[in-house]
Amino acid sequence: MLNNVVLIGRLTRDPELRYTSQGTAVTNFGIAVDRGFGSDDENQQSADFFNVTCWNKLAEIVAQYMTKGRLVAVQGRLQSRNYEYNGQKRTAIEVVAQTVKFLDRQDNYQGNTSQGQVKNQNNSSQDYYKELDFNDDDDDLPF
Repeated sequence: MLNNVVLIGRLTRDPELRYTSQGTAVTNFGIAVDRGFGSDDENQQSADFFNVTCWNKLAEIVAQYMTKGRLVAVQGRLQSRNYEYNGQKRTAIEVVAQTVKFLDRQDNYQGNTSQGQVKNQNNSSQDYYKELDFNDDDDDLPF
């Protein structure tokens, strides 16, 4: 069986870092992914919105360095969960991230966040894209 998703889009809100009662870090954020539709003559744009969850060290890194509006690539798996809200049963589909990468330059983004910003210290062509690539292969996820 295969459950793998790759999304490229912009964060719709700053990541929210929390810790479980066992001390495991978990971060949630939203991502907007552009989608074109219509014929060639009337090419229209829309966006799909996804909730993303990161665990453990990846959660801490994402919360520290990512901010609303940043362009990122997220690779992970889809997960559904059921819950009850105001007496009604609901289902939520989210992406559980395994890898997250920055795809834009920090110095091109003018966002402000209480989490701070990463500064690109030298302007060499090798540092043109400030990327964060973290693979979280822990099998001790609490679900």
